[in-house]
Amino acid sequence: MTDEEIVELYFDRSENAVKETDNKYGAKCRAAACRILKDHGDSEECTNDTYMKMWKAIPPYRPLCLYAYVIRIVRNTAIDMLRHRDAKRRSEGEYAAVYDEIKDCIPAADNVEKTVEAGELTELIERFLNGQNKDKKTMFMMRYFSFCSVAQIASELGVGESKVTVTLTRIRSKLREYLEKEGIDI
Repeated sequence: MTDEEIVELYFDRSENAVKETDNKYGAKCRAAACRILKDHGDSEECTNDTYMKMWKAIPPYRPLCLYAYVIRIVRNTAIDMLRHRDAKRRSEGEYAAVYDEIKDCIPAADNVEKTVEAGELTELIERFLNGQNKDKKTMFMMRYFSFCSVAQIASELGVGESKVTVTLTRIRSKLREYLEKEGIDI
């Protein structure tokens, strides 16, 4: 079933919308959530929460790219679950380490909502990443989108952990400079 047909099921308020979404993207949702949460049970719950959020949002919202929309929701839901879980445990996981690394490259909290709502930040980061070579772009996405550890990235790409660490440090520095040059207050 095509994405457009699935979206139409949501607009028709058909219960098959969730079933078709799960058939097409369920495995990818659970995998994305599991990379963040490191727990299959929580990943399943996160995926189900994602479907509920989609059911509530569509309509009136009509996503242009259903896959990107689903993955964004599952990712944000997983991050929220991780924050809640980590707050309970009072421990910091990979998310906290990733956030500490990237926080100096993203706008201040009071400016983030305005920037993200306009889609400007996402567009600028995509434009920046498109100017990077494939390895740098892959490292950045694995670390800051999929929350992979430095060791996982090194293993996946067949390079040393120190190379990954140094490359990510340089990319963050260049991203910060790029965003400041583009007028984003950091």
